[in-house]
Amino acid sequence: MKSDSNTLTPELLQHMDAYWRAANYLAVGQIYLCDNPLLRRPLVLSDIKHMLLGHWGTTPGQNFIYTHLNRIIKKYDLDMIYISGPGHGGPAVVGNTYLEGSYSEIYPNISQDEDGLRKLFRQFSFPGGISSHASPECPGSIHEGGELGYSLSHAFGAAFDNPALIVACVVGDGEAETGPLATAWHSNKFLDPVNDGAVLPILHLNGYKISNPTILARISHKELEQLLLGYGWFPYFVEGHEPVLMHEAMASTLDLVMEKIRFIQHDARINGNNERPCWPMIVLNSPKGWTGPKMVDGLKNEGTFRSHQVPISDPATHPGHLQLLESWLQSYRPQELFDLQGRLLPELAALAPVGEQRMGANLNANGGILLRDLHLPNFRDYAVSVPIPGVGGIGDTHVLAKFLRDVIQANSLQRNFRVFGPDETISNGLGAIFEVTNRQWAASIQPNDEFLSTIGRVLEMLSEHQCEGWLEGYLLTGRHGVFNCYEAFVHIVDSMFNQHAKWLKVSSQLPWRLPIASLNYLLSSHVWRQDHNGFTHQDPGFIDHVVNKKAEVVRVYLPPDANCLLSVMDHCLRSRHYVNVIIAGKHPAPQWLDMNAAARHCAIGIGIWS
Repeated sequence: MKSDSNTLTPELLQHMDAYWRAANYLAVGQIYLCDNPLLRRPLVLSDIKHMLLGHWGTTPGQNFIYTHLNRIIKKYDLDMIYISGPGHGGPAVVGNTYLEGSYSEIYPNISQDEDGLRKLFRQFSFPGGISSHASPECPGSIHEGGELGYSLSHAFGAAFDNPALIVACVVGDGEAETGPLATAWHSNKFLDPVNDGAVLPILHLNGYKISNPTILARISHKELEQLLLGYGWFPYFVEGHEPVLMHEAMASTLDLVMEKIRFIQHDARINGNNERPCWPMIVLNSPKGWTGPKMVDGLKNEGTFRSHQVPISDPATHPGHLQLLESWLQSYRPQELFDLQGRLLPELAALAPVGEQRMGANLNANGGILLRDLHLPNFRDYAVSVPIPGVGGIGDTHVLAKFLRDVIQANSLQRNFRVFGPDETISNGLGAIFEVTNRQWAASIQPNDEFLSTIGRVLEMLSEHQCEGWLEGYLLTGRHGVFNCYEAFVHIVDSMFNQHAKWLKVSSQLPWRLPIASLNYLLSSHVWRQDHNGFTHQDPGFIDHVVNKKAEVVRVYLPPDANCLLSVMDHCLRSRHYVNVIIAGKHPAPQWLDMNAAARHCAIGIGIWS
């Protein structure tokens, strides 16, 4: 994309390019160096890590994006978080949060000087250090990216009920080939521009996966544009490899995009336009491993799959690679970026936002800080009468539905509770919820539709991946929710559950990350009562999967009747930092315990009945 006018002054352009070079330098340092962080002397083999781990290919493009997002945060006074979708984007987010100062505030031992740089480099992908992903240890992160496909789902989850927030979500073009990500583009059919925030997807089109080209990079420009338009997005293309031209193109495009987002929100919030907008997005087409070594061992590196991980192999076993690495590091001219103490020069540091506007310090990326307790009605008020054990019941989830209905009503002003599910809310016996809310839906509505509106506390999409990802993003930014699903189909998100459980485990060990609301699964249509579905729907294996995790992270509940289910759900909605799995029936079934007995039984957790 070519700009019609110069968005950046020559001085600002020069400083932004230097800031980008600093971020790239830090990334290479993290992958390779354990000493001599500012090249005060010639590199020697002892300066190099014994095992080289990390992913360079996506990193310079993400550094470029982060640098430009800093500018628009300051220009437009934005509340913005950053989600790194491409795998192993750790060097970018760690490096940029270090440059903006948020990293050192959380980890004072990683100081903003030469010694801090040495520790920053040494800890990366090193035993006892940090991972190569945007893990919980990284400030500003709500998305680890250890498994590809969920970045855009998390982004929308963060944006729901967050009207001031803009979520910049970098989508890797390899990641875009996964089923969850390919489906996540449809999330724009659920976003309410009045009460929700905005999601700005940035498709990072750098052409390659580990050793193969990406599909979206090998279709024509026209076909890609038509694909994204068909998804309901308006794509702006920023394409090239020359840094000066790309800086100007990215800056002018981001200004256009921000003006478009502001217009959409103003048109909906002030003018009352409730038609579904065509939200903007950006396609950044830049070389894989941009600014890295052009050639390594006679083979092209920059702009090829060879730059995906570690472009230059271990210098201890590859003659000439030490000099090649030193030349690469020196190409960023670190002496122009850092002072004699190893601090980023003041005129460059001034480019970053300050305080909580820094993406590494944004409170939305540490949702426990923003978390507010739900207003919960007294679950005992919904009790089923049980004069004798074994009386008939209407179906336990049908009883629970009235409680959840009133939870929604009681928290309507807070707007911090939602129910998610793949088109099964009514089927699972929760239809009473629709007495007080609708399904949120931004696509067209026909006269015979039921419970659809641009505003609603229920989000349904026939993709368990999206429901799980939306809920995770919602929880990680400080809200509460329930995911209802058929027991047999929840296996679809086994791996997503794994990722979230690991996030909870690691973040619980970080004192600066406050606990978030628990992820609550309500699984009905369970194995014992499949009726007409039969063998195709019988699979209780999700329990096996869950209980393999540490007890400090997971809880499984099997309430035997409606009163127990009410007690369990009340407990789970009050809990923090767990994954709670509740399995309950929706069909008429015997009721065993009155409310007092049920509450006692649930408090004990297990028991033998006479």
